[in-house]
Amino acid sequence: MSVSAYEEVTSGFVAVVGRPNAGKSTLVNAIVGAKVAITSDTPQTTRHRLRAVIDREDAQVVLVDTPGLHKAVDALGEQVNRSSLLALADVDVVALCIDSTAPVGSGDRWVAERVARGNRPVVLVLTKADAASQSRVESQLARAREIVTPAAEVVLSARTGFNLEALLEAVVPLLPRGPRFFPRDMKTDQPVEVMLAELVREKVLRATRDEVPHAVGVQLDDIEYDARRDFHTIFATIYVERESQKGIIIGRGGEMIRTVGTRARADMERLMGTGVHLDLRVKVKKDWRRDASQIKRFGYGEGL
Repeated sequence: MSVSAYEEVTSGFVAVVGRPNAGKSTLVNAIVGAKVAITSDTPQTTRHRLRAVIDREDAQVVLVDTPGLHKAVDALGEQVNRSSLLALADVDVVALCIDSTAPVGSGDRWVAERVARGNRPVVLVLTKADAASQSRVESQLARAREIVTPAAEVVLSARTGFNLEALLEAVVPLLPRGPRFFPRDMKTDQPVEVMLAELVREKVLRATRDEVPHAVGVQLDDIEYDARRDFHTIFATIYVERESQKGIIIGRGGEMIRTVGTRARADMERLMGTGVHLDLRVKVKKDWRRDASQIKRFGYGEGL
């Protein structure tokens, strides 16, 4: 479906920012009502800047989900930070997410300082409210007001759906009038190839721990479609930095890689609307997170 003839509505872009693990991608998925971003408990899960579209009769809100802002220690961290900072320069409103359950600290202050430089209206979003007491929420709000001067405040829970609509009600009055930027039936601007690779990485993040998650990159190698059977065969490679990490992902007797493949395939079938065979390989690319050219090949940060 193509964008319709010009129709002026309230429309604009909202950067969803915060430190790693503030619940940004979970919030975006919940408010859009579809899985457009991968999630896990691992900090810095998000490596891509993506746009998610909420279309209403009177407005189109484009949420820009960004990697968590943090003090980078390698080239990958620098790239994903750059992606988030570029998003701040190209939006109408910033939704600054702060975790209700974690102390407001130097990481939040560091993010707030960078948000302030963009001179955009800020909506303060306190996430994970279902896991915090009322007194804790009030304390978090008080601390958050010390580091940001918001145009509006919203306390919500993406997990339970509590107060999600309030975020839209806070954002829409801050947006300009303009066209619908995306087709009305479009949920995200993510290419399907990126979404497929990210689904594999999500399953690895959820199945592994310690040093392995941060060392994982996934590249989609090929997609074959059998029209007669309405069936896709997807080839992807999981890259790690050490032989020991490769062994962990493959697992004893191939158990871990089978688990990752089974879980990823189920999500792929929902995404593609067909049967899927997933062919996964694991390879070692030493210290790839320090290699700007390899980061670009994976499409992380601004690599796309």
